[in-house]
Amino acid sequence: MKITLGAVVKGGTSLNYKTGSWRDQRPVLNIELCKACGVCESVCPDGAVHLVNEAYRIGYDYCKGCGLCAYECPADAIQMVAEEK
Repeated sequence: MKITLGAVVKGGTSLNYKTGSWRDQRPVLNIELCKACGVCESVCPDGAVHLVNEAYRIGYDYCKGCGLCAYECPADAIQMVAEEK
């Protein structure tokens, strides 16, 4: 008999759920300042930053507005701005 209590038995993905609707700030990427280094993509806990046609894009449907991408960007190409609702 197999008993599982309080354990995560199968990982999920946030790509199944649009989780960006509750943020109060959003990152805005200045493409002209971006060095395409990939730091933003690697630190995003939600997988909301992706390289598309040689430029990084932020998927606001999944971005929770934590600001890690802006904080870690070595080119200061990402600024956090108040979310307009």
